[in-house]
Amino acid sequence: HYARRTVATYEQWLRRFLRFHQRRHPREMGSAEVNAFLTHLAVEGQVSASTQNQALSALLFLYRELLERDLDLEGVIRARRRPRLPVVMSVAEVRAVLERLDGVEALVAGVLYGGGLRLMEALRLRVHDLDLQRLQITVRDGKGGKDRRTMLPSRLAEGLKAHLEAVRRLHRQDLAEGYGKVQLPHALDRKYPHAPVEWGWQWVFPQQHRWRNSETGEQGRHHLDPTVIQKAVRRAVLASGIITPATCHTFRHSFATHLLETGQDIRTIQELLGHKDIKTTMIYTHVLNRGPLGVRSPADAL
Repeated sequence: HYARRTVATYEQWLRRFLRFHQRRHPREMGSAEVNAFLTHLAVEGQVSASTQNQALSALLFLYRELLERDLDLEGVIRARRRPRLPVVMSVAEVRAVLERLDGVEALVAGVLYGGGLRLMEALRLRVHDLDLQRLQITVRDGKGGKDRRTMLPSRLAEGLKAHLEAVRRLHRQDLAEGYGKVQLPHALDRKYPHAPVEWGWQWVFPQQHRWRNSETGEQGRHHLDPTVIQKAVRRAVLASGIITPATCHTFRHSFATHLLETGQDIRTIQELLGHKDIKTTMIYTHVLNRGPLGVRSPADAL
């Protein structure tokens, strides 16, 4: 039940582990080799704490779940975890970046900022996840496998409506040509055989070209590749002339920060972002020197 990206990441770390030890079989190695690899990452690789923990998770899965062996991790030099503040754009900077995006890229970026979504959460939206009447977005199977609801900006409603009409015409064309099936999660296509061609299950942001399954010969449409949006946002940031090193995820940070600046309570923001722990949301309180409840510097009273 691991996410595909997690599976790919674990495979990549296991390959690096095997290359580090000259491709010895994992059954011939154990705690000493794992400790040596993790220490190498921290000391020579200078990786971050999260990167080292990611490698550790992959190795723990290999030994505990597949080889059914425990590991002794004492003596590992752990990468130092340094607190980092999120990169946040001002409202003016967000506007400058969004104004330099158009088409589908503008809609995706608008959803990222307007609803506080992660990039893959936005790209994996299906038609029935958008409620244009109530102006709500349902995020399904987000980080940690959780569902949540967040807001859909009213300024995006008309653009999304026109976009969905174009996507529906494309879907009808695919059906007429004998295609139009979409991949469903958790084997739902076996439980509901007709669901893959139903309109509600289609991607909100499908790819321009159909993919083809080399084994079965079937064709269908997947959602947009994340690099399409990442490159478009990068170009828009450079064209806007702002100095903030903004990325797609910066829209999510800016969403939370700007809500705090307008006086929204942090519990509401926690629910909108889908954070399990309020401590994760508390990092955005670094902006509370502004806004209606802001803390004033004593220098401003001079």
